[in-house]
Amino acid sequence: MQYLLNKLLCCFILAELTEVVYSTRNGIKWVRVNVPQYRVPGEIAQLQCDYDLGDESLYSVKWYKEHEEFYRYVPKSRPQSISYKVEGVNVDMNKSDSRKVVLHSVNWKTSGFFRCEVSAEAPSFASSQSEARMEVVSLPEEDPIISGVEEQYQSGDEINLNCTSGRSRPASILHWYINEQQIQKSEALMQYPIEHHAQGLVTTTLGLRFTLSNRHFLGGSMRVKCVASIAPVLFSEDTETVVKTVPVMRDMREALLLVKSFSSQSRENLTFGLLIFSIINLLVT
Repeated sequence: MQYLLNKLLCCFILAELTEVVYSTRNGIKWVRVNVPQYRVPGEIAQLQCDYDLGDESLYSVKWYKEHEEFYRYVPKSRPQSISYKVEGVNVDMNKSDSRKVVLHSVNWKTSGFFRCEVSAEAPSFASSQSEARMEVVSLPEEDPIISGVEEQYQSGDEINLNCTSGRSRPASILHWYINEQQIQKSEALMQYPIEHHAQGLVTTTLGLRFTLSNRHFLGGSMRVKCVASIAPVLFSEDTETVVKTVPVMRDMREALLLVKSFSSQSRENLTFGLLIFSIINLLVT
């Protein structure tokens, strides 16, 4: 009986301890990280770490890029803030505190995941963390270029165009539009390999191949547009060209068909007339 009581008492104590540990681990209600999704080389980036400690007191806030710590804030230490050297991370100590870190002169190596870890004071030393990714990008300096355009086209001709983006990082995404309608058919599109340049910049090229018909021409012309984008909210540029028909050439083509049809009928009439003449001539003789 005593053994059973001791066992129940142990289970009760363990249950109480488990509850205490669970409670202290959840003393920090939440941690939320907010970083710019995109930045251009040379710009400033502010990394925000918001948190709710509940009834806890703050012990420390630590910032990491990937797995390397680059900033620490401990309110009871002197100095309260300290930074550590991490490639691509340049901390502005004068503008950084317990809830934000300001980075100056971001570069390609700044790209990555940034994590904020918040720890509570004794006795719990509970901690919680959150992370977000920032990408350093280079936007194209030029509009996309459409190549392969002929001066004039006719119904039945083959369209063979290429659209090439300006140099960027990451690669631009290209889309073709005809009369404001995006081309979705994969058989009409040709994706070329990405071309690499210095400093990690790249250009992309997307081809457009299809046969023209009268339905493509509105009022004698067709508008062809290529749009290059890098995360549409960040960058989007387009280039448009107007493809014109040749009414005279089209009419000549139709006229040639009529001429061929007329010539063929004339030959048939002539042959039939000669046959009738021969039969009549035989009967008479």
